[in-house]
Amino acid sequence: MKGFLHMKLIGIDIGKNKHFFCIMDQQTGEIISQPVSFSNDKEGFDFLIQKIKSYSKDSVLIGMEDTGHYHFALLKYLLDLQYTVALINPKTTDFNRKIQGGITKNDKLDTINICDVLDTPERKKQYRITKVNSFDLYEQKQLTRHHHNLKEEENVYKNRLQKCIDIVFPEFNKLFNSKYGTVYMNILKMFGSAENIANTDIRTIRKCFEIEGRGNRISLTPERLKECAGSSIGISSSAEVIQIKHLTAQIELIEEQLTEIDKKIEEFSIQNNSPILSIPGISHFSGTSILAELGDISNYSKPSQIIKFAGVAPLHYESSQFNAQHTSITKKGSKYLRKTLYQIILPVIRHNPVFNKYYQLKISQGKGHRCAQGHCVRKLLRIIYHLLKTNQQFDPQLLR
Repeated sequence: MKGFLHMKLIGIDIGKNKHFFCIMDQQTGEIISQPVSFSNDKEGFDFLIQKIKSYSKDSVLIGMEDTGHYHFALLKYLLDLQYTVALINPKTTDFNRKIQGGITKNDKLDTINICDVLDTPERKKQYRITKVNSFDLYEQKQLTRHHHNLKEEENVYKNRLQKCIDIVFPEFNKLFNSKYGTVYMNILKMFGSAENIANTDIRTIRKCFEIEGRGNRISLTPERLKECAGSSIGISSSAEVIQIKHLTAQIELIEEQLTEIDKKIEEFSIQNNSPILSIPGISHFSGTSILAELGDISNYSKPSQIIKFAGVAPLHYESSQFNAQHTSITKKGSKYLRKTLYQIILPVIRHNPVFNKYYQLKISQGKGHRCAQGHCVRKLLRIIYHLLKTNQQFDPQLLR
């Protein structure tokens, strides 16, 4: 919190079509401007500025919930005007509302509730300050989260595709060293079943194998495919064939979208030039995802805070009768950050002798694989915190 005697706290309750705001004097706790609404457009934004422009920007702290996407335009508008904006976890305002006796949400009263959250001591603050130069992280967060969501969607389609294959051509996957390659997808798109392959001329089948590039060569031949299809125990199902063709098209579309997203994420990553990319095992995507989810590192004063934010802090249970030896993690905080960390921790362990040694130590202490991974994730976050705070490159020689 800024150390001015007459700080003005502005609480904004975000809505789809309109927002509400009020102004509180931090020193006296007086509401100097009662809750009033303004539209979610340029006219409404200008109305808000007219109401607060009499106060110096250094003496104003604006707070809003970090929820949904309806606050993005207003946030960008305020940041461009050099205002300081605090983003608040909706769970914080909800908890604050309940302890004050409120049960249901009330837009006008919630503006005051947000001011109350802003009016907390620095060491207990329950919000994150957002700066003008960090708005790019919002774009990066949207892209990396979109990437995560597309991968989940793709996995759903792939699981459904495998179910269909098991019905019409259960021997199909055994013919390939890996799934979803160019020839693999070509065959599924063109034929969709063992029966169709068996009843097709060999010259037509060969067209599925006509691909360029040394990396695309496979040991399977058109003749072998036709032979295997002819002896398949798969059943004839036009419904499954249609689904296979649609599912392969969906998977290929998602792959194209992921390629486009990854290209833009790599551009952001190069622009960020973050020291965490010096950690072996962290890619442009994972590095950008971590940075975007964490936000401004200046909002954290110690490594334990980002460990808590990632939801990977150990959940320790202890009572007079029981003390848990094998603890799970809290799973609170950013699920996207947690997902990224667990996706990269195995490559990090594999490429870093120090992490590998630490992992083996935890295993030797009787920890399970997942628990040992959790210890490595927390160690990684402590290193990430140090690199971001000091802007130093990763040096395994400095690790203990």
